[in-house]
Amino acid sequence: MARNFKDLSEREILALAISLEEEDGRVYSDFADGLRETYPATAKLFDDMGAEESGHRASLIETYRARFGEHIPLIRRQDVKGFVHRRPFWLTRPLKIAEVRKQAEIMELETRQFYQKAMGQVTDAGVRKLLGDLEEVERKHQVAAEAMSESITTTVKKTEDEAQRRLFVLQIVQPGLAGLMDGSVSTLAPVFAAAFATRSSNDAFLVGLAASVGAGISMAFAEALSDDGSLTGRGRPVLRGAVTGLMTTAGGIGHTLPFLIKDFHVAFVAAVIVVAAELATIAWIRNRYMDTPLLSAAFQVVVGGVLVFAVGIWIGSS
Repeated sequence: MARNFKDLSEREILALAISLEEEDGRVYSDFADGLRETYPATAKLFDDMGAEESGHRASLIETYRARFGEHIPLIRRQDVKGFVHRRPFWLTRPLKIAEVRKQAEIMELETRQFYQKAMGQVTDAGVRKLLGDLEEVERKHQVAAEAMSESITTTVKKTEDEAQRRLFVLQIVQPGLAGLMDGSVSTLAPVFAAAFATRSSNDAFLVGLAASVGAGISMAFAEALSDDGSLTGRGRPVLRGAVTGLMTTAGGIGHTLPFLIKDFHVAFVAAVIVVAAELATIAWIRNRYMDTPLLSAAFQVVVGGVLVFAVGIWIGSS
């Protein structure tokens, strides 16, 4: 069972730091290998960053041995609450430079926040100094990751607007989009199944309302409990949960409200129009904030929505 970060001892914090530096170094090595032919300058930067992570690991091991002896307990990111699960896309080929850049930024931000929080829990002056030095190096890595391109320079500084946009996407857009997609798509089946089974606008509205509110509550708790945000920069769990829950409910309510119209056929047509608008909105948000090509985003969203919509009508008509 994953442990809370605040419950880790100084020995365990150092062991976790060693594990994190080793994992980051190996990921950067995979990035460099996957980008070497197409983006040699960026690959060289990842080689250098990987070598630095190896040096960090060596420094941490030396400090650990001096304080606690030879045995280093196995404690990994997945053993501690607050770390985001990493999708191992670095194993795929070819690597996409945009995805690599985003992942490098997230990795450095997460590791930097780890060191900042770790300094507050250790008492040894030497260990605190080492963690502080490593946090500063991670800050420089974060700046370098944000500036990556073939004309990359490590002197490029992030602007306030860029930083705010990243935080907005990470803390608001991502959980909100997840909720909107879930609410808009998952509630299609029960709403339209009830509509075609009963041919009653009122019954369809009640089912849609219950499904939307229930899904919103469920998604709110799921998001809030998934990550405390202390190490990832994803913001406060309550805020993320509220955003996800409200957007989930909004996504379901959108195509439920037309069933307030007493004429079933008019209500159905209005609901279909709202569904189309919801799917188009989701595709636009993915294109605007998640860098997904508009046609690709539209195709993915429409296919999923149409399948769920069709299942609901099929079940309701059977």
